[in-house]
Amino acid sequence: MQWNKSLICFVGQSLRELNRMMRGNDKTTAQQPRMLRRALDFIHDNSHYDITIRDIASASDVTPRAIQYAFREHLNTTPLEYLRRIRLERAHRELLSADPAFDTVTSIAGRCGFSHPGRFSSAYKQVFGTEPSRTLRSS
Repeated sequence: MQWNKSLICFVGQSLRELNRMMRGNDKTTAQQPRMLRRALDFIHDNSHYDITIRDIASASDVTPRAIQYAFREHLNTTPLEYLRRIRLERAHRELLSADPAFDTVTSIAGRCGFSHPGRFSSAYKQVFGTEPSRTLRSS
């Protein structure tokens, strides 16, 4: 019974750490402004949609410039670059778990919010060092 509690504690701690890493920052969530946390939540929840900086700002109840400043100040990136990274990570996970007999790179890219397959492929290769089609075939 004790090992169950230890395992649950370990899994919970691992999930919290993974969440922090996926958010892409070195500062704790408590140190981030509330509007930035709302923006991050909005991006994670809506990354598969065609969203703009205005959508992110609106969800955070601030101006687009305020969101851009907060991302630069706290995450050292822009909101749209952060969105792109989240989409690429999601696409990578989906490509790794997909069945090449039923899924295509284009369909996975579309589900992850990429509307242009060529741009997706180029960005994917730049980040992961291989073409998305190779990742799909290796799954």
